[in-house]
Amino acid sequence: MSPKCTLQTCSGRASCGKTVPWPLALLLAAVAVSSAAWWLPLRLHSATTLPANQPIFLPTRANTNPPPKSVPEGMVWIPGGEFSMGSADPRSLPHGGGEAMEDARPIHRVYLDGLWMDKTDVTNAQFARFVKATGYKTIAERRPQAKDFPGVAAKDLVPGSIVFTPPSHPVPLNNYSQWWSYVPGADWQHPLGPHSSIRGRDEYPVVQIAYDDAAAYTCAHDNAKDHPGFWCSSFDNTPMRFGKRKTIGVIG
Repeated sequence: MSPKCTLQTCSGRASCGKTVPWPLALLLAAVAVSSAAWWLPLRLHSATTLPANQPIFLPTRANTNPPPKSVPEGMVWIPGGEFSMGSADPRSLPHGGGEAMEDARPIHRVYLDGLWMDKTDVTNAQFARFVKATGYKTIAERRPQAKDFPGVAAKDLVPGSIVFTPPSHPVPLNNYSQWWSYVPGADWQHPLGPHSSIRGRDEYPVVQIAYDDAAAYTCAHDNAKDHPGFWCSSFDNTPMRFGKRKTIGVIG
């Protein structure tokens, strides 16, 4: 996992403005790393809303520029390009749902530079090396702060994460707590709770990793010092250019 583009996030909120219950906020902060991070200079540009006389979604156009000649070990080039992003009001569409989804509008064109991406997910073994080298503690291993979860009882502010707990019977789909449970002690080394383990799963993808954890791993990766043009980002969207801001260590 190497330096990545910045993704807009909202700590403890959904749709950047609609407050959600605290367990879901923790879920959003403890999702699994599903792919390796991205790196090299990368920018995301949002254009204006499409003119009314144009199709709602225009064709996606991939960049044709060749990748840089220096290929980081274990990575593959993603060419980037331009695409249409957003949504029309789904309430007027067949099977569109009943919410206006104003946070996904208007439809607009977005341009993305080419980038390098790791060929495989970050493994437990790779993340363990990072933790050993830096002493880093993940979000799930830290005690939640009362200021981030107002109204939550102090006894419930314990380190942990959300674990998928499928019910044995049909449940309504309007309450996520029917199939997700906050489990104290769940973290990357104990994915299902304190009595679980990743022993014998070194090559499995690391899970229970929040955005901040992924950014920390990214900025400490050995590829960073070898390719000074890269940048990564912190949870608050502040760019961190290697060599310009203190990092927590470098791993290979």
